[in-house]
Amino acid sequence: MEDQIKGYIEYLNDVKHSSKNTVSSYQRDLSKFYVYFSEKGIKDACQVTNSELGSYILMLENSNLSSATVSRNIACLRSFYMYLFKQGEIKENPADNIKSPKIEKKMPEILTVEEVNRLLLAPSGENKKEIRDKAMLEILYATGMRVSELISLKLTDVNVNLGYISCSENGKFRTIPIDSISKKTVNNYINCVREAICRDSEYLFTNCKGEPMTRQGFWKIIKVYAKKAGIDKDITPHMIRHSFAAHLVSNGADLKAVQEMLGHSDISTTQIYLMNKKSRIKEVYDKAHPRAAK
Repeated sequence: MEDQIKGYIEYLNDVKHSSKNTVSSYQRDLSKFYVYFSEKGIKDACQVTNSELGSYILMLENSNLSSATVSRNIACLRSFYMYLFKQGEIKENPADNIKSPKIEKKMPEILTVEEVNRLLLAPSGENKKEIRDKAMLEILYATGMRVSELISLKLTDVNVNLGYISCSENGKFRTIPIDSISKKTVNNYINCVREAICRDSEYLFTNCKGEPMTRQGFWKIIKVYAKKAGIDKDITPHMIRHSFAAHLVSNGADLKAVQEMLGHSDISTTQIYLMNKKSRIKEVYDKAHPRAAK
């Protein structure tokens, strides 16, 4: 089974060009799958029956895992067994009839506009590091890009004069506009301090040693400024991405345009931000309509 899983992971990377997060998650899910069936004496994924697979899913559901996590495991197994089917290793797919649990879609936690403003103002810009940090935070909120995309930006990906940034992940490219404040902040960073921090690096942002910045490194930067801004939320880079999208949709942005800026392949993923807009409309109605329930 180890070789089957290894071949599948290589397939995800080399053929499907799946995101790093997907590959990492599926690898963890299949490691758990491997351990479970190894303990039962099953060493070949092709020997697992539909009922045994059902028992495995039931075990996951009874392990206090979220519906989303169980659904991801099921999606992983479906994909894994479809790979084995296409490879000719199995004639019947035991994962065909497995049903995913219903997932209650919830609006992800976001920052208010006022909290975003406080966060963006937290780096005072009095030294090289804070000028860099301010530029990174401004770009993150201005574009809604993923943190992996932010730290992978090259200097050549930014066109300050035209006001746009190009980013890519797994061979998928998109161009996102940036606002005037972000343009000014990024321009100041590039012209005044970038060379001193990044030295001869091709990346737009690096750590203070001129080395590529890590996700964990940027996470720590956000935590520092969230505390400085007095924001009592567990802020993550992805929360800023959610806030970008929710604020755009709440202010009437076209959902298709938001989908393109976020890089979502399916617009149904973007539609979750409509929940925040509907919530605001209901709140306004309840406060303003004379016959609304008080």
